[in-house]
Amino acid sequence: MKQPEIDVAVIGGGPAGLAAGVKAKEGGAERVLVIERAEELGGLLTQCVHSGWGLLYFNEDLTGPEYGARFIEKAKDTKVDFRLESMVIDLTPDREIRTASSKYGYSIIKPKAVVLAMGCRERSRGALNIPGTRPGGIFTAGTAQRWVNIQGFIPGKRIVMLGSGDIGMIMARRLTLEGAKVELVAEIMPYLGGLVRNQVQCLRDWDIPTLTSHTVTDIHGEDRVEAVTVAAVDSKLQAIPGTEKRV
Repeated sequence: MKQPEIDVAVIGGGPAGLAAGVKAKEGGAERVLVIERAEELGGLLTQCVHSGWGLLYFNEDLTGPEYGARFIEKAKDTKVDFRLESMVIDLTPDREIRTASSKYGYSIIKPKAVVLAMGCRERSRGALNIPGTRPGGIFTAGTAQRWVNIQGFIPGKRIVMLGSGDIGMIMARRLTLEGAKVELVAEIMPYLGGLVRNQVQCLRDWDIPTLTSHTVTDIHGEDRVEAVTVAAVDSKLQAIPGTEKRV
């Protein structure tokens, strides 16, 4: 049987996909192909304009785009191949990758090995089971980050942040720098998430109010979000009646 032309196919051209492609080449794979649905490589790094990247890997303090550019350059130097603007629509049990692209059309790729590096998805409001109406003005932190850093839009002037992961804390500071007022960061756990560095530099240094062991229990507004109800939670992460506060 004729051997597949591609040794390793990597689905996803973000930092994980680029690193996987480089390691595959360094490990002896002759032809490595990275498949990315976007028009450019780098994934989420392109919108992470804050510094702090590269301290461990490159021993330098880099922004997300700078960090991504280093990996892209490294991947090109090791002769990793790329196919951009290509959406993987199916992966069969026998490693057959089917892609659709306005640039390349429909194609089937069958490599010897497949690496899945598609990143992750932020949990939506539905996944968090927050009741209320469906007004405009509700965003995931990653979407807000893209709006501000890539597209140049401010999602709102008065912000409540649910969750204290790294992107949430970074965006609390970023929105403050852009003139918005972050009224509150609510965290359901009894401690803040993310890196201690971000807790200090993004929240404490900017006097952004935080509430641990609290969550959003309701969203108010019709066309546009007008308020949220925040309540304390018990040890089972269930809202405690009588602790509700409208923000």
